[in-house]
Amino acid sequence: MILVTGGAGFIGANFVLDWLAQSGEAVVNLDKLTYAGNLETLASLKDDPKHVFVQGDIGDSELIDRLLAEHQPRAVLNFAAESHVDRSIHGPEDFVHTNVLGTFRLLESVRGYWSGLAPESKQAFRFLHVSTDEVYGSLSATDPAFTEENKYEPNSPYSASKAASDHLVRAWHHTYGLPVLTTNCSNNYGPFHFPEKLIPLMIVNALAGKPLPVYGDGMQVRDWLYVKDHCSAIRRVLEGGKLGETYNVGGWNEKPNIEIVNTVCALLDELRPRADGRSYREQITYVTDRPGHDRRYAIDAHKLERELGWKPAETFDTGIRKTVEWYLDHAEWVRNVQSGAYRDWVKKQYEAAA
Repeated sequence: MILVTGGAGFIGANFVLDWLAQSGEAVVNLDKLTYAGNLETLASLKDDPKHVFVQGDIGDSELIDRLLAEHQPRAVLNFAAESHVDRSIHGPEDFVHTNVLGTFRLLESVRGYWSGLAPESKQAFRFLHVSTDEVYGSLSATDPAFTEENKYEPNSPYSASKAASDHLVRAWHHTYGLPVLTTNCSNNYGPFHFPEKLIPLMIVNALAGKPLPVYGDGMQVRDWLYVKDHCSAIRRVLEGGKLGETYNVGGWNEKPNIEIVNTVCALLDELRPRADGRSYREQITYVTDRPGHDRRYAIDAHKLERELGWKPAETFDTGIRKTVEWYLDHAEWVRNVQSGAYRDWVKKQYEAAA
């Protein structure tokens, strides 16, 4: 049994789905179900006895303590986070509350649980904290990619709150001996991505005939990681990672945003052509850049490959095609997210059965 927090969000839900498909080991899935938490993503697990969903907050110490005592997990994986930079600029308090205070309370509950385990279980226990490359700040065009040795230079309320959570995890290891692992990933993409992020936003706006908004000159560079590759990396770190260590997870796919948008348009031109026969590229619209927009992120994932033998299975070309095809094949999921109907789905599927 493992406990996953934030397991109804984009990365967390993909992890839960892959975990149960790969290992069959039971999962207790705790998620607050804020706007980005979507149980419809986990619809295939509704009747699976190995998936136990609990709605709740990582900052609710009483709930966490109860779940740990009741289910006795061998590991806790923390995906729970507020994660959208634009939202953090407009409302930073939620990010501090969840990413900093929530992580602190989760760590304290886990420390209490771990301290009371029998010696063998205590030695085998792991706390894996999922974080972001944004804690490292921004790179110039010629800087080497981020390694695990880069100093932290967060530039947004989001990345600052995640940096704080990383530091807490590190401190709980060095002060209390809690057996922790941390992963810092690059930009994820793939199925079930909430359509406020770049790639799904471009897909859904293009199909709806809306403008495709590109910040500034569109030359902000990111390293793109297919979400299922990220999930496999986390499984590998949980299995073999060295306690107290950080592992960067990247896709080896540095690309400027405008190239991403053009690639999405080209795939849509091929797979779902516009009725007028013109390219979706005509819908690209440049908009004012957001405040403090980091220019470039790039992940050096050599440590993960060298020590644990992990490499991404997808190239960007294969991953982005799978992603566009997924959105074309799951129009109802997208509609439910955009309309808010996914919240009604939760009530219909889960509250009625309670």
